Amino acid sequence: MSDISAVVAQVSDLQDGEMQQVEVGKQKVLLAKIDGKYHATGAFCTHQSAPLAQGILSKDRVICPWHNAAYNPRTGEQYEPPGLDCLTHFQVHLEGENVIVTIPENFSSQHPPQMGQQNLEVSDKIFVILGSGAAGVNAAEALRHEGFQGRIIMITSEEKLPYDRVVMSKQYLQGSTLPKDSLPLRDADFYNQNNIELLTGKFVIRVDAETKQITFADNSTINYDSLLLATGAKANKLKVPGADLANIFTLRSYQDSDEIVTTAESDKKAVIVGSSFIGMETAASLTKQGVSVTVVSPEKVPFKQLLGEKIGKLYQKIHEENGVTFQFETKATEFVGKDKVEAVILENGEKIPADLVIVGIGVKPATDYLEKVELNEKDNSINTDEYLQVTDSLYAAGDLATFPYWYNQEPTRIEHWRLAAQHGRIAAKNMAGKRVKYEGVPFFWTAQFTIGMRYVGHVEDWEETIVQGDLSESEFLAFYVKNKRILAVAANGFDREIAAISELMRLQKMPEVEQVREGNFDWFAALSG
Repeated sequence: MSDISAVVAQVSDLQDGEMQQVEVGKQKVLLAKIDGKYHATGAFCTHQSAPLAQGILSKDRVICPWHNAAYNPRTGEQYEPPGLDCLTHFQVHLEGENVIVTIPENFSSQHPPQMGQQNLEVSDKIFVILGSGAAGVNAAEALRHEGFQGRIIMITSEEKLPYDRVVMSKQYLQGSTLPKDSLPLRDADFYNQNNIELLTGKFVIRVDAETKQITFADNSTINYDSLLLATGAKANKLKVPGADLANIFTLRSYQDSDEIVTTAESDKKAVIVGSSFIGMETAASLTKQGVSVTVVSPEKVPFKQLLGEKIGKLYQKIHEENGVTFQFETKATEFVGKDKVEAVILENGEKIPADLVIVGIGVKPATDYLEKVELNEKDNSINTDEYLQVTDSLYAAGDLATFPYWYNQEPTRIEHWRLAAQHGRIAAKNMAGKRVKYEGVPFFWTAQFTIGMRYVGHVEDWEETIVQGDLSESEFLAFYVKNKRILAVAANGFDREIAAISELMRLQKMPEVEQVREGNFDWFAALSG
């Protein structure tokens, strides 16, 4: 096997803090200049292959323009999810004014993080991770990456390898756009090679936090030294007459999506109960499959509480232009049919024909198996400290964790996939003996027809919204203000700006509200200043 080298630039082509995509042979590489030195890595994000050159370079941090994964351009190490892998780092040397990059002939542009340090003694400790979603998977890998040499046991009630849950209401629900075998995040060999024991199809009925014992539905038990609770949340069900009829679904798992896709192949009238993100994404996905969709919601417009009325109306308009029908300010009060659902009765008296129904009315933390753990009075979530720790041997991450959010110092629970991944990594570091606070910036995204919004930060109730851009063209930046601070920003069509804003939030360098209100604020200059 021989290496491939190519002149990719001149020494003076890039200034410090600049990057560009170059080619070595037929392979694309990301070239970055930092402190006068050139560095080369894989050119695409390890999550969904976004071109990183279109993102942001902030000192030792490359931020993906699509979903804000972050990497070290000097080493390729991944700092922030989504995605699990690191970028491959390539050799760079100078010959006169030429910048030359060398890559192996058959190279991979990404690779898993290094798992463990072989010179450490094997531990007899047992670390258990309950749940195989984003938090659980990231925690298992981070434990090995941090050098933990004991047993790692990841437990899931599903019969499948851990998979990408984000696509359940997006690509996968659209049918043939995503092969089923592409859903697992890692294959079985990966877990075997890294001594991560994966117990599938195991239903936990009790966790005793004092005795450190887990009991399964078959009455078998397992004891642990440290436990991460990462079971996420359960979809709320609608408790109305007829709710037990066939073809009424919630959407939380692979099985849910699979059953909906199969049903939608033959049954073409759907009612979505709820205008949450899961409901609206499902409406868009089913419509693309040729299903006639009606959304029933007690709200006046979608997402009014989170995004405001103007942006909510924009989503409504785009959905209606693509054939979705809405029934606002009413609720589903009954499902009727013989063996399977045939219609939905609304609070306003209307009867909507339906071959299938998807209920998307929120979730509740999956914590009913816990014993001797004091739960949050508001929602039965698990209260943690800034290290995601509950007790000396108990940690919680993801949808079920209420944690002190460093950016506004308020107890917060966030139901975002990427935040769960961030949580899993931080919890694992602390389980392995470090003391690392969660100081990440929440981020989520949604894709519905022609609009692909990114949302960075977090605020549950805001006092003012500053909207910039052109809503008629579905291009906007919306700033959510509370206590004279910008706590969250939503955008469509401003991917690089959102990446820059995310980094400014992390660095606590966000501008004053009045600077943003004036318009034309230079986010990139603020980041480099």
